[in-house]
Amino acid sequence: MTYSSSLASNRSRYRVRNQNTIKYQTQTKVLGPVSNTIILLVLGCLLMLLYLSQVTKTNAFGYQINNLQKEQSSLQAEHDDLEVSSARLQSMNRAQTSTVAKGMVSVAPSATVRN
Repeated sequence: MTYSSSLASNRSRYRVRNQNTIKYQTQTKVLGPVSNTIILLVLGCLLMLLYLSQVTKTNAFGYQINNLQKEQSSLQAEHDDLEVSSARLQSMNRAQTSTVAKGMVSVAPSATVRN
């Protein structure tokens, strides 16, 4: 047996069928402290942008709601005024067309009182 054949026979003892004879070690990538700090700052900025966008949307909806409430109150006041004037006009018509009003006689003023 030669030297090379003895080495080959030693290697073949440890070799299992369909498996690699060389093991590759994977290196884990680790970020440094500066990279971690930068990533945290970027994530913090993204969270702040998200928060600010939500706040501005809420404020915009608040302004719309406030404007609609003002419009509703003004329309409600106008509605109340129209109801009062409608009731006044209906009462005048009823008073003029009632039998009691038709039985009344108009009186002309005869004299005025002076002090």
